[in-house]
Amino acid sequence: MAGRLHPRSWYADTALPQPDHPELDGEIRCDVCVVGGGYTGLSTALNLAERGYDVVVLEAEKIGWGASGRNGGQIVTAYNPPMGTMAGWVGKDDARLLWELGEESKTILRDRVARHRIDCDLRWGYVMAALKQRQMTGLREMESEWRNDYGYGEARPLDRAEIRSMVASDAYVGGLFDGGSGQLHPLNYAIGLGSAAAEAGARIFEGSRVLRIETGASPAAHTAAGVVRARYMVLAGNAYLGRLAPELAAKIMPVATYMIATEPLGEKRAAELIPCGHAVADVNFVLNYYRRSPDHRLLFGGGVSYSALDRPDLKRLLRKTMLRYFPQLADTRIDHCWGGNVAITMNRTPHFGRLGDNVFFAHGYSGHGVALTGLAGKLIAEAVGGTAERFDVFARLPHASFPGGAARTPLLVLAMAWFRLRDLL
Repeated sequence: MAGRLHPRSWYADTALPQPDHPELDGEIRCDVCVVGGGYTGLSTALNLAERGYDVVVLEAEKIGWGASGRNGGQIVTAYNPPMGTMAGWVGKDDARLLWELGEESKTILRDRVARHRIDCDLRWGYVMAALKQRQMTGLREMESEWRNDYGYGEARPLDRAEIRSMVASDAYVGGLFDGGSGQLHPLNYAIGLGSAAAEAGARIFEGSRVLRIETGASPAAHTAAGVVRARYMVLAGNAYLGRLAPELAAKIMPVATYMIATEPLGEKRAAELIPCGHAVADVNFVLNYYRRSPDHRLLFGGGVSYSALDRPDLKRLLRKTMLRYFPQLADTRIDHCWGGNVAITMNRTPHFGRLGDNVFFAHGYSGHGVALTGLAGKLIAEAVGGTAERFDVFARLPHASFPGGAARTPLLVLAMAWFRLRDLL
């Protein structure tokens, strides 16, 4: 069925032309059935198709419809927890492998954009901004750990004057510049991945929501109009996985995040806001992030909902937050406001694993999915091909269930309220 649309956003309004893929109708067979047409599913499909596998992708809506087409577009080094914390969980050797895989994820993204000529405005350079001295101390410690323990030389601390020269806000006491992180147009990247996967031979079906799955020796995915039977299955629904795999549902929590886009500010005024042109994020637990768009707007993200409900009056609330950093934008109009769900885990690291021997999953990127999803697709393809050592490095990360069962959403709301309070102290 033609005419499926993405939710309204600045990304959707500036997206590249995107083909419509058919709905699944009837029963088909393949080597690998991928459930979910976002970054993880498309990267998996591309990698497997390039290896010669017959791959089918089932997407409930449209390619890139979920977090892959609505996120902040920021490419971030490493993981949410400090590397020292991760070494305490898995040991120094696995921590080093995880670091190296995180760096590989950025190389995969860079090479894929170049090789497939994906027009997604990929740019490198990133500023982590400290609002308080304790945050600046943490950034200095992180940079030292990256440099001394992992040989990373792309980052350097910024004092108050240096960050003020890069970002026209008086809010920050300092920061960290990372030349190895960056930004892109997330929906155009998803569209490019979809085209690359299709060109490699993957069969993509849109408007084909998976209603139930069968695992075991012969996995199957059932939609309202058909079924796909495969040798292997990949669950790549992330925050939109729902109850397809109840044993996974408690390990991830869908979290709604929101963004706004100002009216066009003009090239000069936009450049004055962020003279360096890099993506910027603070280091609060509930963080704010922003960047300039190619058409000279400010794209600003900062609203979060840990309940199942959207916050009321989102545009006004996000604009108020934006003005705390950029009061000079008080006279500007907000043209776009949008949101969507991402998935977090209890320990804020991605959750990779298997259900049995032939059903793989990867989700819960906790804000680091723009790069790590590309790595996930590569590692899943390796594992399907019989080489699972690198996939298993992630699978060994410990993951607890969110507490509370049916009450986990209100419990998480209370916990996040505590973290918001801590950000203010």
